Amino acid sequence: MSLSETVSKIDSLSDEQRECIENCNEAAEVCEWCADECLGESDMEECARLCRDVADLTSLHARFMARSSQYSGDLASVCADACEACAEECDRHDADHCQVCADVLRECAESCRNMANS
Repeated sequence: MSLSETVSKIDSLSDEQRECIENCNEAAEVCEWCADECLGESDMEECARLCRDVADLTSLHARFMARSSQYSGDLASVCADACEACAEECDRHDADHCQVCADVLRECAESCRNMANS
């Protein structure tokens, strides 16, 4: 069973929450990949650090949403801010992995921002 199939079975979630969970999980994966690709490049240390922070935050936020945590809204705002900052850093680099990461992070930031405002 895929992650999206599993998430779709959680009855208490809205479609918007399901989408955000999927975006957060995708962001966590792409950030881990991007951070790993940045290792050893002195001009990409900040990118790697931000990617690792975002990977941890987005995976935590996805888990908070899945269990309907009362702190999910607060974490959504922090998550959106971190995704936006990391996307800006990734945009500074020409590497394909950074460009892919920035695109995914902008989408995740938007869905997290929606969760924070709901």
